[in-house]
Amino acid sequence: MPTRSGHSCPIRLIVLVIEAAAGKVRPRSITSCERPREKVMSWRSFLAGFILLLVSSSGLLLSQNTIDNGEAGIYRVNARLVTVDAQVLEKRNGHAIAGLTARDFQVYEDKVPQQISSFSQDELPLSVVLLFDLTDSVRPVLKPLADGALDALHHLKPQDEVAVMTYSATANLIEDFTTDRTRTVDAIRKAGRMESSEAAFFNEGIFQAAARLEKSGKRGNRRVIIWLTDDIPNYPSDDVRRRYGRSLGKAKLHSEKEATEELWRTGTVVCTLLQTSQISDDEFSLRMSKAGETMVNKMLYPPGDVHKYAQATGGQVVEFRRKRIDQRLASLIDDIRMRYTLAYHPVGQKARGRFCAIEVKLAPETKKVHQDAVVEARAGYYR
Repeated sequence: MPTRSGHSCPIRLIVLVIEAAAGKVRPRSITSCERPREKVMSWRSFLAGFILLLVSSSGLLLSQNTIDNGEAGIYRVNARLVTVDAQVLEKRNGHAIAGLTARDFQVYEDKVPQQISSFSQDELPLSVVLLFDLTDSVRPVLKPLADGALDALHHLKPQDEVAVMTYSATANLIEDFTTDRTRTVDAIRKAGRMESSEAAFFNEGIFQAAARLEKSGKRGNRRVIIWLTDDIPNYPSDDVRRRYGRSLGKAKLHSEKEATEELWRTGTVVCTLLQTSQISDDEFSLRMSKAGETMVNKMLYPPGDVHKYAQATGGQVVEFRRKRIDQRLASLIDDIRMRYTLAYHPVGQKARGRFCAIEVKLAPETKKVHQDAVVEARAGYYR
């Protein structure tokens, strides 16, 4: 507790010790014990040794826990810890490779090797946003998903939390993060009854889901968006927004670039359940018949794409058409849980707000064993 003079007790003690060593305070002011001079160490010698030990210990601590930033007398503690989720798959069949250790990986930041300080698999709990597209081709599968969702959600661990969101022109929170699986199933059923005549703005849905993870998800959890969509977005042009995005009002419509940056900033992985149907097939064929127009629209108004988001965050895309969606969801959850979590303290000082590229590789000896393996991890983060 601070004293009236403003010094804390330990600091005041050191001040008294230094003053005593300088002869400004008599030994009697610190201790009233009287001992024969020939049987005790000189008071000043004791203090000199004490201060030398204190300074030496402080210097040792500084050398172990701080980094010299090049400015004389200024030290900063390197406390930043970067966490990366990585998945290792067999390229020929997409099966996850289990049983790897920290020695099987190499991590680079801006092409500089990093030392892995912690490593785990299926230890950290998950914060998951189930994000549902409200287009006509996707909504019909939400009811069968709700019917089998309880069994699929049991593939999560009890401490894993789930939120449910829908989107069209804007994103809506149906149920915030909870570990109560019945509440999540009820939210999926509610989403299945919702309809929207508005455009499907992918970037806005992804941005808002990542922002929800940052705002409400538990700190320290691995962050994942499980996205159910047909991958047929609307182009976010001014004309489309005016005609099919009235619920936006004057709110900002986030771009593909902004959504990707938000995913990197929040450390979120995007995994997609890609629902294909006759509706999505017909729309895809129509766009391909107008390839020139489609290419121009994508360049002028990037709409977002499941494969782009997966590549940027180290996620995956699982296509399905006939197999039951609840089985696909259960399988995807198992894959997510089997991802590896690597952490490192980045080497070197960099400006705040700078993007740092991350690359995760298999060690050479491991690559010899798993020659066709691919490693999926997020592309980077912002300092």
